[in-house]
Amino acid sequence: MAALLACGWAQAQSGPVRLLVGFPPGGGTDAIARTLADKLKDQLGMPVVVDNKAGAGGQLAAQALKAAAPDGLTLFLSHDHTISILPQVVKNPGYDSAKDFVPVAGFATFVNALAVSGGTPARSVNEYVAWVKAQGAGKGTVGVPAPASTPEFLVGVIGKKYGLDLVAAPYRGSAPMMADMLGNQIAAGTGSVPDFIENHKAGKIRVVAVLGAQRQAILPDVPTFAELGLHGFEDLPYYGIFAPAGTPKATIDKFSEALAKVVAQPEVKDRLTAMGLTVGFMDAAALGKREQAYTKVWAKLIKDSGFVAQ
Repeated sequence: MAALLACGWAQAQSGPVRLLVGFPPGGGTDAIARTLADKLKDQLGMPVVVDNKAGAGGQLAAQALKAAAPDGLTLFLSHDHTISILPQVVKNPGYDSAKDFVPVAGFATFVNALAVSGGTPARSVNEYVAWVKAQGAGKGTVGVPAPASTPEFLVGVIGKKYGLDLVAAPYRGSAPMMADMLGNQIAAGTGSVPDFIENHKAGKIRVVAVLGAQRQAILPDVPTFAELGLHGFEDLPYYGIFAPAGTPKATIDKFSEALAKVVAQPEVKDRLTAMGLTVGFMDAAALGKREQAYTKVWAKLIKDSGFVAQ
């Protein structure tokens, strides 16, 4: 079947598939994209090239997708931020997810987390709170991988809950944020579990709490914020692949089938799981429903926070 799929794709397309990623090399999203691209090339019978267009929380990559021809040769691997959150917090993002993109397939959900750097003695949220109060009279800086993102909203919620004056420091992706955490330039950061997991395992940083309704299998000793009394963040963000509007359904179906086969491979599933993802294939329709539901949840959270689109 894989051979037939590759043959059909190759006859209909020419040139490599360009997989856009909105964050720089070295971060969690980039590692995920490269893991999938390496296997997708075998299913499609043609090269799949990861194209990092970092900046503005994935906004530049999304704009590049909108401008691309709907021929199946340019796709966008993204998590929830660029698709569901950014259009609600930026007045003119340069694209409309609902009109300019079509879902191709989803492959995982994940959770966001709070992590502290090795330069702090904290090994729990309460210890981090006590440390901030002792070191800076309740004032602290927390890194986030993109401005006006779910992690940035989380910083505000944490500060409010624990009586801290926390300021979010936005980065151009998780890789530079992690570099500053490892260098103890910032004491804490919020982001996805895939952003933190390798350095957490190595003991270089410490994940102290995660969002979601239940603890993560890969971090069984790390409590959820719900356990700590912070509710309303149980809906899980997602990872998916999107195409420009107007891409033929047959092309989308072929790529979706290829991705389903890739994420079903034990080595791929194990690698993505080790990165902190909960692997689960979603076809185009399922990803579309997931996107709409998540966008609706965050529309309320953003409105309730009083945030005004910039």
